[in-house]
Amino acid sequence: MGSEDGRTIAAILAVPRLIALDFSIPAHVLGTHPGYEVLVCGGAAPDETGGIRPTHPLTEVRRADLVVVPSYEDPELPVPDDHVAAIREAAERGARIVSACTGTFAVAASGILDGRTATTHWQHTDLLRRMHPRIDVLENQVFVEDGTVLTSAGAGALIDACLHVVRSDFGATSADVVAKDLVFSPARGSTEPQYVDPLTPDRAGLRAVRGWVLENIGTPITVQRMAERSGLTRRTFIRRFEREVGMPPMRWVARQRILSARRLLENSDWSVERIAEQTGFGTAPNLRTLFRREVGTTPTAYRKLHARHGEPLPNR
Repeated sequence: MGSEDGRTIAAILAVPRLIALDFSIPAHVLGTHPGYEVLVCGGAAPDETGGIRPTHPLTEVRRADLVVVPSYEDPELPVPDDHVAAIREAAERGARIVSACTGTFAVAASGILDGRTATTHWQHTDLLRRMHPRIDVLENQVFVEDGTVLTSAGAGALIDACLHVVRSDFGATSADVVAKDLVFSPARGSTEPQYVDPLTPDRAGLRAVRGWVLENIGTPITVQRMAERSGLTRRTFIRRFEREVGMPPMRWVARQRILSARRLLENSDWSVERIAEQTGFGTAPNLRTLFRREVGTTPTAYRKLHARHGEPLPNR
């Protein structure tokens, strides 16, 4: 797979009843990145696909490394069998599958989500559960990645999912550049909730604490320090943080440290020991252990794959 010039081929399915917004997001995020060749694949007429005109026939999905299934109107109505077959065949040969909102129903119809965890827009989770009882449906999560299949909620969640794909394929710095172009936060992860109870107080305080953590990622950070900065008791802080962010505070801190380490591995010539010190891991062995667990490879191997060739970051 892959294009002749080495780019990753991303096929966006132009399904009937297509919602144009959820087509335009991956088309923009992936289409503006030089590492992707984007194909718009389908067989329906433009008046059946929200005015979107396919650039390639559906058979071209066979070349894709990544297949994106946008949302469409009325998920209880099936998409054509040839579209479902294209999704299934792509998954069986190892392509990554990404769905947006009701696009998860088309992916589910292919059978590849059976026995996996998945999500969709919160308005449709009950329907997804009823129609496809073999799927473990997670309700309040921005996106869910299970193996090579990534399912996401609404339009904002699709941006998160696409940035996650860019980060996985080309590194954290590439994802940061795309996020900046979109004027979008690159820090949201899969376990962020789709929605937060609007009656929950002090969300601004929790956002401020998270900003403080990012600015002081290399220093010792504890739950108690974060709770004190938020003006909440430790127990109340933990409860509200988990409700808003979707994970315990120190788990979130560890993920931000990993993300900082990834950026330094990509953009500096610093040693692993120095990066461990600057990102709060303390020692190189500690960084290596957690990095392999979270990223699936070693810091050295990650650097070889994603290192930029510009000027290193200045000493500080």
